[in-house]
Amino acid sequence: MHNRILIIFLILVILSALSAKVTIAQSYTDYTLEQCIDQAWSNNLQLQQQKLSVDLAEQNLLQSRASRFPNLNGSAGHSYNFGRTVDPFTNDFATETVRSNNFSLSSGFNLFSGLQVQNTIKQNRLDLEAGKLDLESSYNDVALLVSSAYLQILFNLELVENAANQADITRLQVERTTKLVDAGTLPRGSLFTIQAQLATEELQLVNAQNQLDLAYLNLRQILFLPEDVEFTIAVPEIEMNETEDSPYSPMLVYGIAVQEQPQIRSAELRIMSAEKGLAVAKGSRSPSLSMRGSIGTGYSGASLEITDVIMTDPEVIGLTASGEQVFGPTFEFQSRIKPFNDQLSDNLNRSLGFFLSVPIFNNFQVKTNISRSRINLENARLQNQIVREQLFQTIQQAHADATAALKRYTATEKNVTALQESFRYTEQRFNVGMVNSLEYNDAKNRLSTAESELLQSKYEFIFRVKILDFYMGEPLSF
Repeated sequence: MHNRILIIFLILVILSALSAKVTIAQSYTDYTLEQCIDQAWSNNLQLQQQKLSVDLAEQNLLQSRASRFPNLNGSAGHSYNFGRTVDPFTNDFATETVRSNNFSLSSGFNLFSGLQVQNTIKQNRLDLEAGKLDLESSYNDVALLVSSAYLQILFNLELVENAANQADITRLQVERTTKLVDAGTLPRGSLFTIQAQLATEELQLVNAQNQLDLAYLNLRQILFLPEDVEFTIAVPEIEMNETEDSPYSPMLVYGIAVQEQPQIRSAELRIMSAEKGLAVAKGSRSPSLSMRGSIGTGYSGASLEITDVIMTDPEVIGLTASGEQVFGPTFEFQSRIKPFNDQLSDNLNRSLGFFLSVPIFNNFQVKTNISRSRINLENARLQNQIVREQLFQTIQQAHADATAALKRYTATEKNVTALQESFRYTEQRFNVGMVNSLEYNDAKNRLSTAESELLQSKYEFIFRVKILDFYMGEPLSF
């Protein structure tokens, strides 16, 4: 009975493990484009670094805000003095070992410094917002990179399928030609020619499969997937929109993109940040007013207090004019080190002061800082123009590429249709011996080349249109 229970338990464990393994494998296969983008966003190391940059910007903002408040610092000291020294609390010389303690609290507050604190807070807030937008822009760049790699796989999948179909057709012709040669209807040279064509097409199939493997490797690396994870993509149904003209012009796309794309807003915030940086630098020319206060006390082992006075026998203290002795009282004093708590209360001191600093000459540091800030501001303005120009050029190029790819696709599609009819006619004539194998192979190769060009133009057009859609604010998807 126990053995049967144990066997059933082991079977259940094995089935659960296999089920979990299958579930894990399925979770890593047939990735859609959206899943690939999410995977890349989660694993991309550059994005993680940029997130840390945003975290640093948040800490910079927090620090600048905290600088509006007073600081508070405490200190304590415990020391021993050996040999002749001046006691800091009694101002008497001490020759024995003296123990001393010091305790203090100090605080300072910046009352005015040319609005540098306020402008620094505003600058750090703008830098934080710009950093978040830069991070969003990096997310977009990764999404476009994944989309390009994804489409490359789809292209190579169709290329492999076409190459396999071409090889299958030629393989059938090899079998048929072999029978005709064996029957004496065709010369053996025709068989050699068609066999060479089959070898060429099988090589093309191998090359297409290698390109597909490389495309998968490229996407796997972008997604940072482990080598042991099984990975395939989902093949969506992609329809060509064979309109003659693009539904939107580059200027229309650009007009929307400058309002939506994070790199544009980030560049504008960088200009505002540089303006605040210039204001901070100019604030260094202004006088600064601060308030500082402190409270402290201490203890000294040389600080004594009298505990008792004892009168002793009179002693001669002098002589009168007639020579008689004059006696006076004498005293003995008993003392002890003043108690610790009493010294802390007796030695308590407080201070409060206002300090005005007027910059007169600081080795041109203020002047050069202002000049550098002006240069940074001008550089931010130029960078804003560069980003806008790059965005327009990217949109313009994508539009031109999409238009050219669509025209090439339309022309190639007509060419493929014509070549298919031509090849079908050539194949029929080849089957009855009216066309030799060289003419047959030539027609077949021209058709294969045209089909490859059709695929290239198709995916080129799809990718460029997706870029335009993306800049129009639409998500990347198929």
